[in-house]
Amino acid sequence: MQEVLSKIGYGLYVLTAKEGDKDNGCIINAVSQITSGNPTMVSIAVNKLNYTHDMILRTSEFNVSMLTEATPFYVFEHFGFQSGKTVNKFENCSTELRTQNGILYLPKFINGVFSGKVRQTIDLSTHTLFVAEVVETLAISDDPSLSYAYYQKNIKPQPQPQTEKKGGWRCKICGYVYEGEELPADFVCPWCKHGPEDFEPIV
Repeated sequence: MQEVLSKIGYGLYVLTAKEGDKDNGCIINAVSQITSGNPTMVSIAVNKLNYTHDMILRTSEFNVSMLTEATPFYVFEHFGFQSGKTVNKFENCSTELRTQNGILYLPKFINGVFSGKVRQTIDLSTHTLFVAEVVETLAISDDPSLSYAYYQKNIKPQPQPQTEKKGGWRCKICGYVYEGEELPADFVCPWCKHGPEDFEPIV
């Protein structure tokens, strides 16, 4: 178990859930191990506007697939920029890659996956913090975990220089640009659904 959880860092992950016959997934960047004893506990922060969030709230179960440096940008486009309400996130994936809780996990570009059973939910305004017991871990590979810094430098497309407009705000997660001097306090990125805390000013 610790072999898999030791790969948790300041990175990016695919969170998956299942309700009824529907599997869904999204990108998250807040995963922390709380305890290493028995039981082992973790926490994940999920935006309330995300469909996966609602599924976990109702079922109390999820998987976290830990991405590697080999992850291409299209994974972020697919799991981060589209709503699971209208898109089948696992349309072209093998339906056999399930953990014991019956939830699919990402078939490629991961070095490990773990399953969580929610024991507590904490309201964080725009997000919910799910505190969960780790009930299963699977080691997939020894490939290096994807850090947020590596994603920013090597995977995320770099924005084109602005020629006419200056200023604005850029989402640190997906690169979406909000053109305006002031970013509204309740603004939510239309691509990845992250709030203003994940935006940085464009200088």
